[in-house]
Amino acid sequence: MRWLVDGYNVIRCAPALAVREQESLQAGREALCRLLVAAARASGDQFTVVFDGIRGGGTAFSSSRVRLVFSKAPERADHMLARLASAGTAVVSNDLEVRRSATRTGAIVVTADEFLARLLAPPSSDKEEEDEPLPRPKKGNPRRPPKKARAAARALNRLDRSRKRFP
Repeated sequence: MRWLVDGYNVIRCAPALAVREQESLQAGREALCRLLVAAARASGDQFTVVFDGIRGGGTAFSSSRVRLVFSKAPERADHMLARLASAGTAVVSNDLEVRRSATRTGAIVVTADEFLARLLAPPSSDKEEEDEPLPRPKKGNPRRPPKKARAAARALNRLDRSRKRFP
């Protein structure tokens, strides 16, 4: 799978990465890059990390599975992410504008928080996953309002009836 990552957005969502960014922007980018290289090695996925431009833009770091790209001077990283997003790619950002434009192109949208939770979670054993029961399909009418909404409607209906008795 091909991932497009909003670089600074992800860095600022993870406390460990944000601390590194406080040292320098370069240190924050390198910490994120190390995290993604390990993820790419384990999953076989490709990651393109987009940052706001420095100088003339372009690629600063590139490995076989992780690429750091900088937007050109007038273009923001958000616009570059929207331009690169396409069906079949996964876009990682908490920015609402980026997520909306990625959704319009048919890309899979993942929040930075969900992405980091998955990357930074301790590895789980396969046995634990097998013990979890599989979710059952839901039964009933899909157009029927949820139980809480029906209960609220019943309570409101009772209020209407009590007003009729007491003018």
